[in-house]
Amino acid sequence: MNKVVLVVDDSVTVRKFVSTALRLSGCRVVTACDGMEALEKLPNENIDVIITDLNMPDMDGYEFIKNLRSSPAYQSIPVIVLSSLTDQAEKDRALLLGVCTYLEKPFTIESIQREVARCTPSPAVLRG
Repeated sequence: MNKVVLVVDDSVTVRKFVSTALRLSGCRVVTACDGMEALEKLPNENIDVIITDLNMPDMDGYEFIKNLRSSPAYQSIPVIVLSSLTDQAEKDRALLLGVCTYLEKPFTIESIQREVARCTPSPAVLRG
């Protein structure tokens, strides 16, 4: 079964680029323009991993991640931060919220694909 990835970014260009990269690797992609829209979409989707920006209107990535981590239904979903914030303090703040990894913009298709695969390992094959 293909992984379902929620991409949360206020930039249409970034959402399209990341979505294309993920679809090329066989993922199904759901998008949202900010944390508020992402939270509205979560109950209707079976999300395997979330990729989120930090700087967004209405609800930024930090608040979005805090909301995820406070909900038993969503607290175990792996989160990948994709941000133009390069300061170590910003990275540390995100990591303390329990994100899987922090990727800086600009990024490559390969780095997105690699981190989604790393943060959502396939279930082990049972042998008889």
